[in-house]
Amino acid sequence: MPARKMRVELFDSDGNRYTIAFEGQVTRDKALRLLDLVELLGGAPNENPVVNSSPAMPNRQLSRFEKVQHVVQKNFPLIWFTSKDIQTIYETELKEPVSLSTISTYLARMVDKGMLLRTGNSNSLKYKAAPNIAPAIKQHIIK
Repeated sequence: MPARKMRVELFDSDGNRYTIAFEGQVTRDKALRLLDLVELLGGAPNENPVVNSSPAMPNRQLSRFEKVQHVVQKNFPLIWFTSKDIQTIYETELKEPVSLSTISTYLARMVDKGMLLRTGNSNSLKYKAAPNIAPAIKQHIIK
């Protein structure tokens, strides 16, 4: 199969142009990852801003990471869950598609930050909200 090219051009509010190019075997998943990267860099505004008057989600545009964090806190404060659980609830509640790889990436980041606990092998990971431990104790545990 011949190599294909994909290029994304963005313009910010100051008129600056950003170009991201990808060359190789382009799949739907890779294209979605590239667009997720563009969004993470702040290069493209979210088409579906969250507007909600609840105290948990104030009236402002939330990043995708914050939205995933909200879904976790709201729906799984005490029980174990999978990335597929988060993806399903995210798409149902927020009415926007999100790839499973994006959800998995954000959950891994939350684990790295100490926000979540993780268990299981690589194809059946489960997550749970980390208990609130005093920072001094948490540093002692990590060392």
